[in-house]
Amino acid sequence: MLVSVCGRAGVVNMVPVCVAAVFRRCVLKNVRVVSCRTYSQEASLYIHWPYCLKRCSYCNFNKYIPRSVNHTLMTESLQKETQTLLHVSQVSRITSVFFGGGTPSLAHPSTIAAVLDTVSKHAQLSADAEVTLEVNPTPAGKSKLRDFVAAGVNRFSIGMQSLNDASLRVLGRDHSSQEALHTLSEAMTLCPGRVSVDLMFGLPDQSVDSWRCELEKVLSVCDDHVSLYQLTLERGTHLFKQVQLGEVNVPGDDVTAVMYQSARSILEKEGFLQYEVSNFAKNNAVSTHNTGYWKALQYIGVGPGAHGRFVPHALGGVLREARTQTLEPDVWIREVQQHGHATRRRIQLSHLELLEEVLVMGLRMNEGISHQHWAEFSPEASFHQVLGSSEDFQDLQKRGLLILDDRGLRCSWSGLALLDSILPVLLLRLEKFFQKPLTRLTSD
Repeated sequence: MLVSVCGRAGVVNMVPVCVAAVFRRCVLKNVRVVSCRTYSQEASLYIHWPYCLKRCSYCNFNKYIPRSVNHTLMTESLQKETQTLLHVSQVSRITSVFFGGGTPSLAHPSTIAAVLDTVSKHAQLSADAEVTLEVNPTPAGKSKLRDFVAAGVNRFSIGMQSLNDASLRVLGRDHSSQEALHTLSEAMTLCPGRVSVDLMFGLPDQSVDSWRCELEKVLSVCDDHVSLYQLTLERGTHLFKQVQLGEVNVPGDDVTAVMYQSARSILEKEGFLQYEVSNFAKNNAVSTHNTGYWKALQYIGVGPGAHGRFVPHALGGVLREARTQTLEPDVWIREVQQHGHATRRRIQLSHLELLEEVLVMGLRMNEGISHQHWAEFSPEASFHQVLGSSEDFQDLQKRGLLILDDRGLRCSWSGLALLDSILPVLLLRLEKFFQKPLTRLTSD
């Protein structure tokens, strides 16, 4: 789940917080510092390459289609911001690196090598650390895969999306199904066991049967990791307008629900473990980087529009901050050149906000959240204390959607598919529980 107040160049606007949040932050400050200490010395790193050759019909990501790219200046800026934010965070170890976009396979392999070299100079990056690059499966992307591996990439995420050429055209993709298969084959040769494919379902004019056939075809040729995403119609995109005008038809919610459940069954039959709502792996080929997100661990975001979550120790910080970098690439470059970074927004996360992220992200995993992991962030209140007395929570347990046992809190197989309807119940209970101290103080 990837999540700007704008200020002048180099100026960070702090957003006011409510009185209740301030109270919780003061009361629980010491607890919070202790709970985050375990993870404060390490983080993962996300690098955003914002450029694309064209905009897909469904996409509203932060991406730009420039007439030309100054690769030298972009590389220098990515290196500079990486160095600055590593210093600000004071982390000593980077656990994984993910180059996303945009279309990062449009970057020069020398850019990837330069960024990784900067990381290695300012933090520990082990030789076997996961380094992922998103790849657009065009002939141009395929031709550079070997050079990307030489630059330090050891895992590829292939944006296949579909093996139906008609669907690819409607989505505005600039590759064909055959080009995707060729790219996949080359990537698997270079990084066997470490290649993921992205697939979308709920596409225009897609039926349950056609989706099943397409997925089975992919599974006959793919590696050990598959990510599934339901098409989301984003307001302002070309595809959204087409659907609104009746030019294109997309499956209804009842159909996409069947598509999702049938995909889960097919993947399980083929030996893929669903380890997260949208992610499936066999031979333990899980994404280390994305697992860090789901476990609410620290991550540093570098590049235009990148997001991060870390404690800025070098600035005297003791609380984790949600950070967003300047969106527009030219402005981002200018701010990085002037100030060493282009952090546009910094928001300190209250204790409650941090626990909300732990809960929301952790329940996306099939293993859920262990008691030990929850205690790292909430040593003062266990799952049983927070949720146990809630009738709504007990109802979810009786319906077989949630499980709370000696292992921790997790969704059942059926509950994972209904996570969006489960989370509001848990978040409301979490908020009520951590507002109790404030209520007692007021009543006194």
